[in-house]
Amino acid sequence: MAEGSEQERNQEEQPVSPGPESGAGGDAPAEASKDSQATENESLRASLEEEKGKAADYLSHWQRTQADFINYKRRIEQERAEQIKFANAALIMKVLPVLDDFERAFSSLPPDLAGFTWLGGIALIDRKMRFILEQEGVTPIEALGQDFDPQLHDAVFFEDGADLQHCKVVGELQKGYKLHDRVIRPTLVKVGQPCGEGDDKEAKNSEPNNEAETNTEQSTGDGQSAAG
Repeated sequence: MAEGSEQERNQEEQPVSPGPESGAGGDAPAEASKDSQATENESLRASLEEEKGKAADYLSHWQRTQADFINYKRRIEQERAEQIKFANAALIMKVLPVLDDFERAFSSLPPDLAGFTWLGGIALIDRKMRFILEQEGVTPIEALGQDFDPQLHDAVFFEDGADLQHCKVVGELQKGYKLHDRVIRPTLVKVGQPCGEGDDKEAKNSEPNNEAETNTEQSTGDGQSAAG
């Protein structure tokens, strides 16, 4: 009995060596796990790149939207400033004919009324109105003696004369005004001559002389041929 139990104990203590089949079966799950982990990493990497692209796209759209909003805000502020700047244009246009009436009245004033005090009061009202308009940004347009500018002047008619310069304003029929840098009413003027008209007249005057020279040359040539 003692020998049998001792043999059994020795058999239990001897290590069991794995066979070739058991070793091959243990490596297969490890390799499969590695392949699965690599596939998962590739999938995560692709997802990360996709999310990075989306984030860059969202950032680009947000930056463009912000730039558009800044430009819109700046444009609205400019338009509001323009509206405030020229808000009184309609009222000023209604006041300008009153200034025209004052100017015509003073230009045709009889000399015997120049000494009356009430006339000085009317002149003071005229000066006060012009001062108020100047404070609002209204300035008269200088026209007399200036070069004709269609953006500032409105030519009513042209006047011929030997002492008149071409394209010069020689008369002012109604004063024009600017509101800040914008023309609210052009000046009605008369111009010395249309631009280029003097050159056309000189060309027309030179044409008969050229024809006379041509006729003289032809007659001279006929006379020489007849003499020959």
